[in-house]
Amino acid sequence: MAVNKAIVKQVKGITFIGKTDSNHWVPMDGPENFGGSNAGIRPKELLLLSLAGCTAADVAAILQKKRVALDDFEINITAEQTETHPKVYTKIHLEFVFYGTDIKEKDVERAIELSQTVYCGVTAMLQKSIEITHSYVIKEAE
Repeated sequence: MAVNKAIVKQVKGITFIGKTDSNHWVPMDGPENFGGSNAGIRPKELLLLSLAGCTAADVAAILQKKRVALDDFEINITAEQTETHPKVYTKIHLEFVFYGTDIKEKDVERAIELSQTVYCGVTAMLQKSIEITHSYVIKEAE
């Protein structure tokens, strides 16, 4: 079994920096009224970026293997969370947006399906406790 390691260090108050095995530092922080300095992304927000980044990499790689030429690609993330503590995400929706010419729906659908059901480890972990849905839009280049 592979073992991954990470470290989180306090900078000041609730301002922290974290580094994983890839050796890149990420600042994390909270609002000033909560003891932070508003100098970094909120830790829970990183979860949303992790999910979208993981599936985006899968989908882009799968479409590249299928020789689907994308002019651009983005994922819009919408998350619902509870009102009371602990404030947890209950639903996350991923809207995949593809830009290009002659992008086939079946290729996009298959790439998303493979990512969501086979390859994306973040999806596999989160979907056990959070409802994750997706949709897609193909925008033809003009």
